[in-house]
Amino acid sequence: MEVETEPKTNDQEEQIVNPWEVSGKDGGKIDYDKLIDKFGCQRLDETLIQRVERLTSRLPHVFLRRGVFFAHRDFNEILDAFERGEKFYLYTGRGPSSEALHLGHLIPFMFTKYLQDAFKVPLVIQLTDDEKCMWKNLSVEETQRLARENAKDIIACGFDITKTFIFSDFDYVGGAFYKNMVRVAKCVTFNKVVGIFGFTPEDHIGKISFPPVQAVPSFPSSFPHLFAGKDNLRCLIPCAIDQDPYFRMTRDVAPRIGYQKPALIESSFFPALQGETGKMSASDPNSAIYVTDSAKDIKNKVNRYAFSGGQDSIENHRKYGANLEVDIPIKYLGFFLEDDAELEHIRTEYGAGRMLTGEVKKHLIEVLTDLVERHRKARAAVTDSARLGYGGSDVLLMRLCNFSTVETLKSGSIVMSYSQTIPQAVGCILILSSSSLQMVDAFMANCAIIIKDDGGLAFMTPGLSNQKMERE
Repeated sequence: MEVETEPKTNDQEEQIVNPWEVSGKDGGKIDYDKLIDKFGCQRLDETLIQRVERLTSRLPHVFLRRGVFFAHRDFNEILDAFERGEKFYLYTGRGPSSEALHLGHLIPFMFTKYLQDAFKVPLVIQLTDDEKCMWKNLSVEETQRLARENAKDIIACGFDITKTFIFSDFDYVGGAFYKNMVRVAKCVTFNKVVGIFGFTPEDHIGKISFPPVQAVPSFPSSFPHLFAGKDNLRCLIPCAIDQDPYFRMTRDVAPRIGYQKPALIESSFFPALQGETGKMSASDPNSAIYVTDSAKDIKNKVNRYAFSGGQDSIENHRKYGANLEVDIPIKYLGFFLEDDAELEHIRTEYGAGRMLTGEVKKHLIEVLTDLVERHRKARAAVTDSARLGYGGSDVLLMRLCNFSTVETLKSGSIVMSYSQTIPQAVGCILILSSSSLQMVDAFMANCAIIIKDDGGLAFMTPGLSNQKMERE
C-alpha cells in the first residue's frame, strides 16, 4: 500500500505554507518548486492540460493555460477514469471568516465552475463555519451568519444547481458524515496530526479534532442522499496548495478505511496589491479587490496600491522597460484577461517600455470593474431570495438558475416551484438558518414544496394549492 509521504523539513524553515499561515523566506515570494518538492505532489504539465482539452472538447481554462493551477495529486487517474466513461465528483470549500470575498477567494470557485461545466459532474461545497469559529475570534452565531453571506457569493459564480450541494458544517455534520469522521479520527494519532499541522500544547482540542471534518467530504458515502451505492466514486478537489496538508492526511487514511484516495488539483496564491509575498490579507482592505468594491474603489486601489514594475521616470521606462516579474497589474491581467493574444501584446509592449504603467493599470481597472460588476449583478439575483422568519430564526432561501418565484403563503411558510424535473436530491433546495440546514429533495416536475410553521414539509401540485400531500 502506498503511503503518503510527510513533507520534508529543515531545521531552518525557509518558507511557511499551511492552511493558516503563508509566508515566503524573509518575507519574499513563495518558491513553488520547493513547495512541490516539500509536499510531494506533482507538477501539472502541458501533457495533462492538452489531455483535458481533448477530453472536454473545449479550450482549457485560463487558470490552466497560464499555470495558476500548477500542481496535482492523481489528476491523471481522474482523467483515466473519465476516459473509461467513469464519472467523478468535485469537492471544494470556503472558510467563512469575512463578510465579503476578495478576488483571491473567487479563484477556486471560478475554476471549479469550469471543471463542473467541462466534465458535467456533481459538486459539493463545504462551508467550514466551525473551523473559523475555532481559529478566529468569532462566535458560533457570527460564523453561521458569515457562511450565509459567503454562500451568496459562491452561488453567484453560476454553478449548475442540478449538480451542486452547498452545506455548512454546523448544520450538516451528523449521520453518515459523522461516522466517516470517526473512522478517519481513529486512524490518525496525536503525533501524526501534530506532525502534519504543527499543533502546539497551547492549541485547544477543537483544532486537533477538526481535520477529519474537512477530510470526509472526499468520500461519497458522506453524502448518502447524493451518492447512494457509489462508494467507489472518485473525488477531485480543486484548492489552493495551502490546503494540501488536510488531504495528505486524507489520502493516507482513505485506503485503510476502504475508500478511494481523493485527487487534487492545486493553485498558487493570488498576490496582494502591494506585491507577491503570499496570500491576500482580509485584514488589510487595501491589499485586495473585494467583490463589494465600487468602480471608484477599484480605480483608487489599483492606481494607489498596485505595485508597479515600471521605471522611476518615463525616460528610464522607455529605455529599460518594465520588470514584469514583480509587476502586479501584469500578474492580475494574467488571472483575469481571457484573451491570450491581447495579454501577450501588453506584456511585450510594457516590457519593452513602449507602454507605460498608467496604460497597463487603466486596462486592469477596466477588466476588474467588469468582473466585479458582473459578480455583483449575479449576487443581487441571489439576494432577491426570500428572507423570512422561520421557527424564530432567519431563513435564507437560495433561489438559483431554474427556480421560479418565491412567495409567502403565511407566517413562517415558504413555497418554491421547480421549472424542471429534478430526479434525485442532486439539485435540492437548500435552506440555511441559524439553527438548521434542511435539504428538500423533489421528485415531481413543477411541484411546489412548502416549509410549514412546525418544520414539516408538504408537496402541492400545480392547481391544487389547497390540497396538501403530507410527507412524514
